[in-house]
Amino acid sequence: MPELSPPSVEVMMDEGKLSYPGWKIVFASFFGIMVSFAAIVPYTFGLFIKPLAESFGWHREATSAGFSIAALTLAAASPGLGFLLDRYKPRRIVLPCIVLFSLAYASLALLTPHLLHFYFTFFVIGLVGNGTAYIGYSRAISTWFNRRRGFALSIMLAGTGLGAMLLPVLVQSVITHLGWRIAYLTLGLLAFTVGFPLTAVFVRERPVAQQDRDVSTERGESVAGALATPAFWILAATVCLYAVSVNGTIAHLSALLTDRGVSASGAAWSVSIIGSTGLIGRLLTGLFLDRFFGPRVSQIMLLITVLGIGLLSVANSLTAGLVAAAFIGFSMGSEGDITPYLLGRYFGLKRFSTLYALTWTAYAIGAATGPVLVGRVFDTMGTYRPMTIQLLALPALIPCLLMFALPRYQMQAARNPWMEMLPEPQAAEAAQ
Repeated sequence: MPELSPPSVEVMMDEGKLSYPGWKIVFASFFGIMVSFAAIVPYTFGLFIKPLAESFGWHREATSAGFSIAALTLAAASPGLGFLLDRYKPRRIVLPCIVLFSLAYASLALLTPHLLHFYFTFFVIGLVGNGTAYIGYSRAISTWFNRRRGFALSIMLAGTGLGAMLLPVLVQSVITHLGWRIAYLTLGLLAFTVGFPLTAVFVRERPVAQQDRDVSTERGESVAGALATPAFWILAATVCLYAVSVNGTIAHLSALLTDRGVSASGAAWSVSIIGSTGLIGRLLTGLFLDRFFGPRVSQIMLLITVLGIGLLSVANSLTAGLVAAAFIGFSMGSEGDITPYLLGRYFGLKRFSTLYALTWTAYAIGAATGPVLVGRVFDTMGTYRPMTIQLLALPALIPCLLMFALPRYQMQAARNPWMEMLPEPQAAEAAQ
């Protein structure tokens, strides 16, 4: 094992400078995430539900199953992708995934009336989806940052927010003026032309010889060791339950609001505002993670999610829809920023991608469940009842209680700078 240098004051100060090499990886990852599975599929899928129903006569539950197929496939494929990312350099995995993801989305422009065609394409999208999203980029960034890791991850994940802010409006405009087929082609081209070159040129891990002890890919818990801890299962349960709530809401947000009299463009703006407020929420979440105990930050964000869904359940106007969507978007840092941050702090970076992928499997199971449940209720009752949407808030509320069982960080790197000035017993108490 190569000898690793201890963390130095000079290195920690470098992380705060724009000239620090790690920031190039962060900004390239930001744009890669902006056109990845994480931004395109959840935030534009719902815009195609009605156009596909008009073209092919598909029921909403049947169309929503395409989202679920992608999510379940992503769940099954993520551990394998995580293993590969822990073994090989990120670009060797991420770049082929971007190519396949882009081709699959562009091919939807040739969609036929056969549902199997639709389902197979979303199967391929789910197979490679996480390779275009958080897992590969998060590992690369985590090797470059220690004291500013929360903020660095939040900037990367803010790419999803910008994508969620811009893509729904763009896609709705293309659907309105050029049709849904051209809209699918546009998404495929964007995913490739933006994500591929930036990832190829900039995204890479910090060389092992230059890594400090606290950000070393040579240190960390084994997969088996992590799976034996309650902390890992609490994190996995949190992202799974959260996904049921948020994905069930977002997938039907556009259809719900238009059914209640909001225009199609207004509904698209409601989806878009999730991205704009999510951009703010994620950046603030990253700053908070570098200063406060992560599980407490997560609990606050989850409660904001519950509030947003509750407001949406009774929204009957564009203004109400925008306010509800703003709360939901702001809180979405709890899903994106906090999970990789806590995994790195509790278990280190040695098997970071594999563990992160396993939590994504849990997330994808929840993401697959929520939209189908809401779609089935709609097809049964013929309407989005307030009680149905309110029940979606419950899965996001449960993890707020689970988070109280998480211990203080085990990795030395988790200490905040102000804690290091305290005597050890006080620092341990503050971490709680």
